[in-house]
Amino acid sequence: MRIAISGGGIGGLTTALMLHNAGMDVTVYEAVPEPRPLGVGINVLPHAVREFERLGILEELLPLAVATEELCYVNRHGQFLWREPRGISAGYPVPQLSIHRGNFQMALLDIVRRRLGESAVRTGMKVTGSNTDNRKSAEFQLIDSVTGRTSQDTADVLVGADGLHSALRKQLHPSDGSPRWSGELMWRGTTMAPPFLTGKSMTLIGTRGHKVVAYPLSLPDDQGNVLINWIAVLDKSSRRLPPVESWNRPGKTEDFIDQYSSWSFPWLDVAALMRGANSVHVFPMVDRDALPTWTAGRTTLLGDAAHPMFPVGSNGASQAILDARALTQALLEERDPDIALERYESERLAATAGVVEANRSQGAARILDLAEERAPEGFTEVSEVFAPGEREALATAYQRVAGFAPATLRQ
Repeated sequence: MRIAISGGGIGGLTTALMLHNAGMDVTVYEAVPEPRPLGVGINVLPHAVREFERLGILEELLPLAVATEELCYVNRHGQFLWREPRGISAGYPVPQLSIHRGNFQMALLDIVRRRLGESAVRTGMKVTGSNTDNRKSAEFQLIDSVTGRTSQDTADVLVGADGLHSALRKQLHPSDGSPRWSGELMWRGTTMAPPFLTGKSMTLIGTRGHKVVAYPLSLPDDQGNVLINWIAVLDKSSRRLPPVESWNRPGKTEDFIDQYSSWSFPWLDVAALMRGANSVHVFPMVDRDALPTWTAGRTTLLGDAAHPMFPVGSNGASQAILDARALTQALLEERDPDIALERYESERLAATAGVVEANRSQGAARILDLAEERAPEGFTEVSEVFAPGEREALATAYQRVAGFAPATLRQ
């Protein structure tokens, strides 16, 4: 069976590796002529990391990442609300990984080329549409990103892993509309700085609309410093959603730093961390409403093309990887590709829609909002703020929705 994948990001490349491992003929079409290690940090949760262990490539990825040990929820006064063990520390059989998105993508691209061959990745080729009326094959159109020349190709199945602004999603659902904005802007950067807390801690500080997320992407260098990924999130709902062409634009520290000037804690000086970044980029926090279907003919969607979500709960890349596993299993076990695509969609569409909705409600990060509502000036004991078991229940509920409850992975 020949599978074509539109998009050479993390979801597309992982899908290619899984399908190849299952004995299928795979070609990845990537619009960028020369992919480079762009972006900042992401987290990959254990239920997704397990898939790389199954592929036999986890050992190649571990040196590029930090195995996250804990997730800390902290109020704007620097008081700890909840410290949740993560990865191996939480009893999972595999770690949670904090990793630079670009380095992760380049590593997967290298592995795909080694395993599938150089010709399996066609860079500079953008999939612009497909013939969804054909039930026997996927005929699709391409444009050369450099020359502008158009062409056509055919596969048994076409997978649209072409991201938030997916051309295939737009074709399948022309009335889908624009992404949905939360009203928040995110300034993202990386800074070389001394490690904080355990050196493998991820922190969420503040509350919705005035928050910082920070976690390390490397182990200490010769000077004892680590590369720390940070995200400043501020409510800017009084503004209009920025135009698409400015969604990933350079930002200025002075546009937001005054909102964090007092956030200096014994274990982390937030403002100093932000000032230490070589560059900052600003993005709106957006997602899309769940679709009624991902599939038309022999074309289907995967990852952000299917279910873009707010970056809450470290689930964007992880859910794309779970999509890849479900699609591979369906194509492997069902003789009829049409039935396989129906099975894939039935397994993943509702599940990912649940994660999208949970992220809109902030998932377990509701802990931050509840603390601000109940104790805006801080507290003496955290037991004054939360009932026994309340914080753990919030965390466990989100784990179940997103599919990474520890008991599930131990099965």
